[in-house]
Amino acid sequence: MSSQMIELILITILTASIPLVIAAVGELVCERAGVLNLGVEGMMIMGAATGFAAAIQSGSTTVGALVGILAGMGLSAVFGLLVIFLAANQVATGLALTILGSGLSGLIGSGFVGLKRESAGHLHIPGLSDLPIVGRLIFGEDPFVYAAVALVCGVAFFLTRTRAGLTLRAVGENHTSAHSLGVPVRRIRFLAVLFGGGCAGLAGAYLSLSYTPFWSPGMTAGRGWIALALVVFASWKPFRAFAGALLFGGATVLQLHAQAASVGLPGQLLTAVPYLATIAALVVLSLRKGRGSVAPAALGIPFIPER
Repeated sequence: MSSQMIELILITILTASIPLVIAAVGELVCERAGVLNLGVEGMMIMGAATGFAAAIQSGSTTVGALVGILAGMGLSAVFGLLVIFLAANQVATGLALTILGSGLSGLIGSGFVGLKRESAGHLHIPGLSDLPIVGRLIFGEDPFVYAAVALVCGVAFFLTRTRAGLTLRAVGENHTSAHSLGVPVRRIRFLAVLFGGGCAGLAGAYLSLSYTPFWSPGMTAGRGWIALALVVFASWKPFRAFAGALLFGGATVLQLHAQAASVGLPGQLLTAVPYLATIAALVVLSLRKGRGSVAPAALGIPFIPER
């Protein structure tokens, strides 16, 4: 196998992993605060639709990305108001959010189906970008890739090295004790939900602005659900989430190459490979009997302050 082919495969794996990384890290922060948001898929598809529409209308990828973030945050704000301030069931509300996002995205994107635009620009550093194998992989990606890496590093630092991050983790572990110490539990959770929604919207915008780039209904293709599984797979740790996303990105690329090579298996089975890998990873994780994979203690439990 030539160095160019190896480089191409690595780049394909990385780009397929980016939406999973961004969405999973946002959901990880949300769950660390004690809120389970199953609406990641809906927020992603909203980010994809609104981001593409805004980019077409404005001619700017940056504007499209920002609009995608705002769309994800808008849906997550609705979710946050319901589950944090009205104590609605988090599972049911998250599922409803996914259905709402799917319907709204179809409505917003109905006039943009079939349209195409230029993909987001790629970095090019003379000399470095031309290095074999690692040149384009490290020095020739689009801004979304570098933003995803920065996001992972920033969230890891925030959760483990800052006072605000430790406070957020305390809220996710025991919101009653945190409240008794004067910590604004509901405000912290709401901000965490907004952050998770913004990340999901950005992940969706990446799909329609850079990864494809075009809009079609259902283009997230279950990536939001894989991102949710990744958080568990990663034991609620950002760098593990990044590594897990690369694993699932590799599974996606594997099924694409298998279909192109006509390996003799049904195309539907090959398409299911990334999701089968998700199930297998969760099974393996469960067999570890909780070693380093304990969820935040207050995850999914509504907080109702004493009156």
